[in-house]
Amino acid sequence: MEYITEKQNRTGISSKALLKWLGISRSKYYDWLGRDSLFVSHNGQLPKSHWILQWEKEEIINYAKHHPMEGYRRLTYMMLDEDVVAVSPSTVYRVLKKAGLLNRWNVVSTSMKNHGFTQPKEFNEHWHIDIKYVNFKGTFLFLIAIIDGYTRYIVHHELRTHMQESDVEIVVQRAVEKYPDVKPRLISDNGTQFISKDFASYMRTVGLQHVRTSVMYPQSNGKIERFHRTIHQECLQQKSLINLEDARRQVAEFIEFYNTKRLHSSLFYLTPDDYVNNKVEKRLEERRNKLSSAKMNRLFYRNAV
Repeated sequence: MEYITEKQNRTGISSKALLKWLGISRSKYYDWLGRDSLFVSHNGQLPKSHWILQWEKEEIINYAKHHPMEGYRRLTYMMLDEDVVAVSPSTVYRVLKKAGLLNRWNVVSTSMKNHGFTQPKEFNEHWHIDIKYVNFKGTFLFLIAIIDGYTRYIVHHELRTHMQESDVEIVVQRAVEKYPDVKPRLISDNGTQFISKDFASYMRTVGLQHVRTSVMYPQSNGKIERFHRTIHQECLQQKSLINLEDARRQVAEFIEFYNTKRLHSSLFYLTPDDYVNNKVEKRLEERRNKLSSAKMNRLFYRNAV
């Protein structure tokens, strides 16, 4: 390496040409450069710049134990945003796998049926609506929610005691009043509330296009279905609903958390609020900077010792 540097400085000939004349591959040369000044033990592994430090492994394991319901990808970005450690998802996967902390049952199935659906490209282009039954003191309450198809933001929701067509109209109307200047496409299943003549008349009145999904295929409305599964697992299954007021408060608090704090796997592990308020590039740049800084710190630490 010293020879090539010296000849390059004296003659101005590029390192590429010198390596070619000497019969040395460029990959080997740059591998040598990367190993320059690193301590090498006999028959030992060479420490790489991207290898994490022992304290980082311990932080990852400790954080995962305190968040047992989260997958490794969401854990990665939660730790990055909270300045715990700055590592990649693959690194978190390897550490947790070695520690036996991976949720092996967390498997996502895929289907080819909805590949023809054109995904929205901006906020308030598609709204998905559905009704979820909520167990309450031996009977049911009904969570009627509207989720934006692009940002996964819960535009409006209400926990109601009935699920008539009029209840659905009230929820849609209040969502429309929040965003009076947009005309999103409203996507629903084929529930009796959505196929009634009165609801069709209401949709014409407010000027919204109504699209119903395939019969007997709830996955077609999968974004709102996935939200229902999330709120069931992370809120309703974990809470006791004392009365109607308490139930509405707890649901509202979770939806606020869902919109503004919970990292979403379909949104680069950002929040719906980040997309609504155009913070995506800023947040991603912050993460890239943290990862780059952490990598440089590891290299500096290893060279120092």
